Amino acid sequence: MLGAIALAGLAAAATAIALALASDHVAEPGLQGALFAWMILPYILAGLIAWWRRPDSRFGPLMVAAGFTTFASIVGWANVPILFTLGQTLDLVPLVVFLHVFLAFPTGRLQGRFERVLVVTAYLVAIAPVIVRGVLGEFGSQYLLEVVQEPGAAEAVRSVQLLVISAFCLAGIGVLAARRRGAGRPLRRSVALLVDSFALGLVMSALLLISGNFGWPAFEMIRRATFVVIGIAPLVFLVGLLSARLARGAVGDLLVELREDPAPADLRDALARAVGDPSLTLAYWLPEFGTWVDSDGQEIELPGDDDRRATTVIDRHGEKQLAALVHDRSLADEPELLDAVSAAAAIAVENGRLQAELRAHLEELRGSRQRLIEAGQAERQRLERDLHDGAQQRLIALSLELTLLEESLDGDRRARERVDRARRQVALSLQELRDVARGIHPAVVSGHGLAVALESIAATAAVPVRLTVDLEGRVEERLEVAAYYVVCECLTNIDKHARAASASVAVARSNGQLVVEVVDDGVGGADTERGTGLRGLADRVEALGGRLRVWTPRGGGTRVRAEIPCA
Repeated sequence: MLGAIALAGLAAAATAIALALASDHVAEPGLQGALFAWMILPYILAGLIAWWRRPDSRFGPLMVAAGFTTFASIVGWANVPILFTLGQTLDLVPLVVFLHVFLAFPTGRLQGRFERVLVVTAYLVAIAPVIVRGVLGEFGSQYLLEVVQEPGAAEAVRSVQLLVISAFCLAGIGVLAARRRGAGRPLRRSVALLVDSFALGLVMSALLLISGNFGWPAFEMIRRATFVVIGIAPLVFLVGLLSARLARGAVGDLLVELREDPAPADLRDALARAVGDPSLTLAYWLPEFGTWVDSDGQEIELPGDDDRRATTVIDRHGEKQLAALVHDRSLADEPELLDAVSAAAAIAVENGRLQAELRAHLEELRGSRQRLIEAGQAERQRLERDLHDGAQQRLIALSLELTLLEESLDGDRRARERVDRARRQVALSLQELRDVARGIHPAVVSGHGLAVALESIAATAAVPVRLTVDLEGRVEERLEVAAYYVVCECLTNIDKHARAASASVAVARSNGQLVVEVVDDGVGGADTERGTGLRGLADRVEALGGRLRVWTPRGGGTRVRAEIPCA
């Protein structure tokens, strides 16, 4: 059947030239016949190739219909009234068919109610007003439906009709532009070029209708340019098919790249080059989490049925899904290419999936650790508050009560001494309780900020401390608390182990990070693995996305540096 249609297409192109040459009302018949043959043949032949390759797609038959509709619109060149009537009635229909083809790419189906209403209305406007114009006598007595001679009314109908169809063409340009913008990352190069040629064809069609309506002197030149541009679109479509064919032959190059076991990002780039789609993304399936993630382990959603994107799943032996290629929907017309690329990439994708799974586990671990630290911090705050509002207040009240009791024992020196000793024990217990509360949670940080809190601990340190705090305003409390504990733990270690004469503490905000550095001039050689203090600090800092580094050469002192991301 396709062969018969191809022959019919060739016959239609030849007939168009013959009709133009034989007509007595066609100017420059040779050029006109050639221009229409230029539009008829590419659409029919490109449509047949698309139909043959994808029998279940409507796009191929739609392109074939565009070619034959163009031929039907010129049968009016024949000096036969019935053919003249048919040709005049269909004169503007090819422009609407081309609009239909351009908007229906690549599936042959219009997307959404707006596009369907736009195209159906355009067909009605392209046919009904022409019949009205013929009835009003615009085309002369050779038009079989002529009833009256009302050239003014016919001209008014023609003017409105051309302006409305040109507006439909401009609306089609808006639809194509919205698709390009909504696609996000760049489309396949061949597809982007094809969509651009569609848009250019609609621009020229609108310009042709407007120039015909207003009688521009350049109308004939615009008309010829429009026919040339419209005829280019199916050729661009064929170039895209050829590039896809060549891409299947380039799968061998992909295999060579995959032998080097590329990183996930390089793997994505290699696959994108192989299928000719720069917008391609790679998603990995993690059965343990029951979700899809990107190469960084972040959860993502695959496109749905109504999206502009399509998904091709990569599996092993048809059973275990490993990953998915999220690509431009036009690639769905190239299943052989996608199958070849998927088969070639399966092993490399499995390695990439394992790396993505590891990153997802690390992300989950990081989140878990941060939640634990935050929960612990909240509990420490509650304990500190309970101690401050409960036990500390009662001890203070007891100390006041003992003071009053001591004053009332004027005549009993022995009793006064015992009460005084008890009051001193209460004061000592209160100080110890305050130290415990400060270790549980530094309320001074919450109340007065990091700089004040560090001044208080530097003032009570066992060695002289040179403190430098270069912060403009405050940072998040959780960051201040982490920095406070870094300094506290370091000063405690200096007191216990360093045998240092002095120390320095520097806190600053630099390049989006809160940087805390503690340096002493002690004996160095600190064991960063056996003790729990520095390890706990590292956990706290890393849970906030930062890192803790320690330099501790023997005899050269110790330097601790924490870098914590901050807004």
